Amino acid sequence: MIDIQTIDWNEVWKEKKATRSSPVRDSTIWNKRAPSFAENSAKTVYAEAFVKIVNPKQSWTVFDMGCGAGTLATPFAKLCKAVTAADFSDTMLDILRKQCDKLKISNVKTIKASWEDDWSGAGIELHDVAIASRSLVVDDLRSAIMKVNGIARKRVYISTIVDDGPYDRQVFDAIGRELNMGPDYIYNYNLLYQMGIRANIDFITEKNRIYKNCYQLVESMQWMLGDMTLEEEEKFNDHLDKHLVCKAGWWMLDYEKETRWAVIWWDKN
Repeated sequence: MIDIQTIDWNEVWKEKKATRSSPVRDSTIWNKRAPSFAENSAKTVYAEAFVKIVNPKQSWTVFDMGCGAGTLATPFAKLCKAVTAADFSDTMLDILRKQCDKLKISNVKTIKASWEDDWSGAGIELHDVAIASRSLVVDDLRSAIMKVNGIARKRVYISTIVDDGPYDRQVFDAIGRELNMGPDYIYNYNLLYQMGIRANIDFITEKNRIYKNCYQLVESMQWMLGDMTLEEEEKFNDHLDKHLVCKAGWWMLDYEKETRWAVIWWDKN
């Protein structure tokens, strides 16, 4: 019988992550994708569902690590005392600041920082609640969890993929490429258990994503594939010809694609 406590889940995480077939993401790539990412994120149910799970309090100060263009930072700013939003992408942070100006939100502080940076040196202080939403794509999961846990006084929320997450296995099959998403939420949960953290878990489900134009849809699919060979590009275009449709002015694929996210959270003792 396997004893979950005898497994080094951080090492298992590293081994599984090394097998990922999805492209490596760095700040340069996220800077380039920031505008379309921000626009597309605004059309999903993710933020609303996440906020509902958290049920934020007006008195809270919130730290949002890997904030992106503010998918969660802006709604939390409307409901909480203050938000500190950190990301390693200058363009994401710039979009967030412009969005705050547009919405007349004055209680969001932005900081450029990555998981590997010295957070104290970056000016990140203790907050009531810490959030790491879909941003725990790190080499050392244990260290990242310890950092985000250490910045929170009351509670921590992290979220990550279930199974394939937003990646479309049919597209990978169509171009003849294997899809291995690496570790999903159960690795996070098991590591937390091993660290003595008895976490809670909720799930968010998104149905087919829709796009304002076909170019945004194609870009989102190309992004998850990374560089393609000429043969893969031909197969990719064939897949689009078969399945790309426009309904009521919105572009989408004609088959159902369900994306699930796990929201894992715990109170500080």
